[in-house]
Amino acid sequence: MSIGIIIAIIVVGIFLLWLIFYFIPVGLWFNALVSGVNISLLQLILMRWRKVPPQIIVRNLIAAKKAGLNLNRNELEAHYLAGGHLNLVVQALISADKANMNLDFKTATAIDLAGRNVFEAVQMSVNPKVINTPPVAAVAKDGIQLIAKARVTVRTNIKQLVGGAGEETVLARVGEGIVTSIGSALSHKQVLENPDSISRVVLEKGLDSGTAFEILSIDIADIDVGKNIGAQLQIDQANADKNIAQAKAEERRAMAVALEQEMKAKAQEARAKVIEAEAEVPLALAAAFREGHLGVMDYYRLENIKADTSMRDAIAKPGQGKEGNR
Repeated sequence: MSIGIIIAIIVVGIFLLWLIFYFIPVGLWFNALVSGVNISLLQLILMRWRKVPPQIIVRNLIAAKKAGLNLNRNELEAHYLAGGHLNLVVQALISADKANMNLDFKTATAIDLAGRNVFEAVQMSVNPKVINTPPVAAVAKDGIQLIAKARVTVRTNIKQLVGGAGEETVLARVGEGIVTSIGSALSHKQVLENPDSISRVVLEKGLDSGTAFEILSIDIADIDVGKNIGAQLQIDQANADKNIAQAKAEERRAMAVALEQEMKAKAQEARAKVIEAEAEVPLALAAAFREGHLGVMDYYRLENIKADTSMRDAIAKPGQGKEGNR
């Protein structure tokens, strides 16, 4: 037998041995056996065919067994096939059991499949988390703006994790409560003297209802005095009133100018009509001469009256008379 054939037999033997140990995980079955987990080789082989990694199932069964929990293998496989994070669920169950929390496997898997980190939720329930709110600006009744920052201590409400609102809702409600509390204060000095009044008012509103958290405390970390909003609003209102008054005055002035222009136009039209009428007087006189309604003596008498009238006007207005003579 040649060396090449021997090497080929060895390679095939190693491949077959690896294939056997892959589909028949004897070592994994032995670890489960010595850890007190009852699982057969056939079940491990079937896990391979169901596309479920036996290592994950066995490892979590061993961890749960050592922690005093009895988990069902079929439920673990079902949760893995559903796309759940099996390791986080088992860790959460172990942590909840050590903390004397009432968390069952069904609730834990529901929280996990809902997209929340169930292990982190259990940790937050045991060790409350502090959430810092962004600066919240509000105006007291005296018109002074206050800018407050709060620290909200929350812990997870396991029963509300599925379908409950998140941190953003809690922060929004706390901000709304701070605005309401400051806005109801008669003076900003009252808020500065008793900042804990904001916490009491906000906590009494039950802001954690319908959320995945339970608010333990709300502490006002800082309050700064902002602008005098009341005075600024009064100034803006005064400027607006002044602009309105100016606009109305400009409107009245424009109307007066338009009326004056209209009167001037009417006066010019009247003067034009007078001049036109005066131009027709000589024609009327000529027609009267021709028709015999006016004699020479009547004409001279009319001219004398006009001369006498002009002389009297010149005496009454010397300056205009001189200019007229010129």
